[in-house]
Amino acid sequence: MRLFWLTLFAMMAFAANSVLTRYALAFDQISPGGFVAVRLMSGAVTLALIVAVRPGKLAGQGSLVSAAALLLYAGAFSYAYVSLDAGVGALILFGGVQITMFAGALWAGERPKPSRWLGMVAGMAGLAVLFAPKGGAPDLFGAVLMAFSALGWGVYSLRGKSVALPLQATAVNFLIAAPFAVLLWLVFPAGPEFTTVGVALAIASGALASGVGYAVWYAVLPKLDASLAAIVQLTVPVIALTGGILFLDETATLTFVIASALILGGIAVAVLAKP
Repeated sequence: MRLFWLTLFAMMAFAANSVLTRYALAFDQISPGGFVAVRLMSGAVTLALIVAVRPGKLAGQGSLVSAAALLLYAGAFSYAYVSLDAGVGALILFGGVQITMFAGALWAGERPKPSRWLGMVAGMAGLAVLFAPKGGAPDLFGAVLMAFSALGWGVYSLRGKSVALPLQATAVNFLIAAPFAVLLWLVFPAGPEFTTVGVALAIASGALASGVGYAVWYAVLPKLDASLAAIVQLTVPVIALTGGILFLDETATLTFVIASALILGGIAVAVLAKP
């Protein structure tokens, strides 16, 4: 049950992070580069403060590869949403994460049982129902950026399976990635001016939804198969949309009900089915 609640907390953090990012960028509260810089800097500061009051050293934790994957995910994610519809972006992101993590699982020697494959296919079908493009083809550049974001997050998650000290490792990854995020913003500064709301959203995304959420995710990952860790992330868009229904008076459409049933049913099959 402890593993279940920690995983649920991480998924809720991911959903909150998605909502905060889209709100800040869709309403021109901050530039994409500025959002990434503030997000990773605030996450790095928060995690460093937490580590400072807890036992455990930062030396030897984290890695350049994981930090690069984190920066790739966060940077490409923000810039992709400048030209990409939120629904199409989510479809590319979570589809790409599934492909990346299943490929990584196979490369590492994991052999997912048929129920895992069935769960993944059902979940992807639910995503397709939920976020099927309603217009023409999506912006190519935005789609490519989101695919790179999915690759970054998939690699970052796969590398978390071998982490012994999740809090310290996450802190080091943020501390390495944050200065490069600032550099990215300085090189590509285009976008709306900073607003108080935009900065507050970026800090909330970085300090809480990203910093704390990713540390919890790294604590969970060693206890999950890579294929299962990929599948459970399909709950994120369902959680995000459910939050809109509960707290923003959005309507639960038939499409949402059908898609949620496919996604959650697929996850249940992947988690509960016997070998």
